[in-house]
Amino acid sequence: MMTITAPTTAVRVTAPAESGRTPAVVANQVTKSYGAVRALDGIDLTISRGEFFGILGPNGAGKTTLMEIIEGLRSADSGQVAVLGRSPWPRDLQLLGSLGVQTQASSFFPSLTALEHITTVATLYGVSAQKAAHTLDRFGLWDKKDVTVEKLSGGQQRRLAIAAAVTHDPEVIFLDEPTAALDPQARRELWSLLDELRAEGRTILYTTHYLDEAERLCDRVAIVDAGRVIAAGKPHDLIREHSSPYVQLVISRDRLDPASAAAVPGVVNAREEGASTIVETDRPEDVLVTLGQRVGFDNIHTRATTLEDVYLRLTGKEYSA
Repeated sequence: MMTITAPTTAVRVTAPAESGRTPAVVANQVTKSYGAVRALDGIDLTISRGEFFGILGPNGAGKTTLMEIIEGLRSADSGQVAVLGRSPWPRDLQLLGSLGVQTQASSFFPSLTALEHITTVATLYGVSAQKAAHTLDRFGLWDKKDVTVEKLSGGQQRRLAIAAAVTHDPEVIFLDEPTAALDPQARRELWSLLDELRAEGRTILYTTHYLDEAERLCDRVAIVDAGRVIAAGKPHDLIREHSSPYVQLVISRDRLDPASAAAVPGVVNAREEGASTIVETDRPEDVLVTLGQRVGFDNIHTRATTLEDVYLRLTGKEYSA
């Protein structure tokens, strides 16, 4: 069986070269502790303007703390942070108008209608009611404009939270689990909106527990564990760099359990993943013949390495945000 161990060396995340432009975000040797717990342990991060950048990591990795420090909601113990060339802490009123923040537990005025809510938020930024209404329509909520926020579905509330975060046209947008708990169709609808925001040249920092989504949306990602960046880069580059040398076969677990699969000659590793047994082999032809005779060839599928596989290989942990 393959032993998975997390790397111990922190990674410095540098942005692609830009000509004469200040990076959107720079974090240099940022640390933060809560008592004896070291939440951030020397984070180095540079994000270019216009990048869609994902911050990934297990519970307790430091993702939320890092996001809050960059947003200016929390101070670092040491190190420097700059957003659009300015320090976000102490709170910089000039910078706030350039930032849009959607938190996982977004704050709403629940008794207001969707239109009233976004208009109220827009007013705080000096944005007209007409512009707020346009943003509501853009996010597919105009037909819900007279529905109170508390009566909107979870997906509609999530769209409203993001709409409120961008109604003032911020340069940098922070999204914390924007598609959490959404059904597949609602997730994909939101992907289209996020693609539009990126196409407009906005910088997006985002966390998610859907690694397939990060692979689909992000220009680059940083994997954070134990307060350090342990890997960073374009999703496809990370997949190529950390790809398993073995062919992966997927079989329904009710047809073949991992222990039985591991006993087949040529199988290097077999593990449970949801309702499936994942088999890794360096002798795919031999193993396919053996397993095909046992479970039927139609019940065996090959799988390419994904960002989730890379994450598991680097951290040794199933992903859970």
